[in-house]
Amino acid sequence: MKLFITGIGTDVGKTVASAIVVEALEADYWKPVQAGDLDYSDTHKVKNQVSNAKSRFFENAYALNTPASPHLAAEIDGIRIDLAKITEPQTGNYLVIEGAGGILVPLNDTDCVVDLIQPDYKVIVVSRHYLGSINHTLLTIEALKNRNIEIGGIIFSGDENSATEKIILNKSGVKMIGRIDSEPYFDHNVIAYYADLFRENLINL
Repeated sequence: MKLFITGIGTDVGKTVASAIVVEALEADYWKPVQAGDLDYSDTHKVKNQVSNAKSRFFENAYALNTPASPHLAAEIDGIRIDLAKITEPQTGNYLVIEGAGGILVPLNDTDCVVDLIQPDYKVIVVSRHYLGSINHTLLTIEALKNRNIEIGGIIFSGDENSATEKIILNKSGVKMIGRIDSEPYFDHNVIAYYADLFRENLINL
């Protein structure tokens, strides 16, 4: 099983969610495009937060220097992101693929993050509670469905908001995998706690 982790926007908790999924399944991890923070990238963060010894962490296809939209970060670096040069790593294990920002974040003049999603991927949408998140979540899900992309489930990020969660689940018909509360910090113990909570739902995707 290959799981693509996307968010309804930037800084909604994709990397924490990715670490939880990686830990729960003892999966391998790959972030095709990293823009900025190369000294402490999302791959570094996930690797530092998981406890199991089975997971492998694959190199970015593109590691860009500027924390910006990938198309701009690539332009600043004097390159163009070419989807044909992004090769999925081979593994016999579960593979977790983390996107960059939301699904319509541009990679170049023609391609967006959604174009990284292959037919055999199942998408997990990470939704963070804030004013406007219902709209952003439903738009993300509708865009995925319009492209006939399989949605495995949704992970909510932030303390419980039952009204928001209920309307999103009812309108989208997407399965809830779990909720990540607003924790004071995330270390390997906290990640392991959520991995235990989410494991059964993830295995059954």
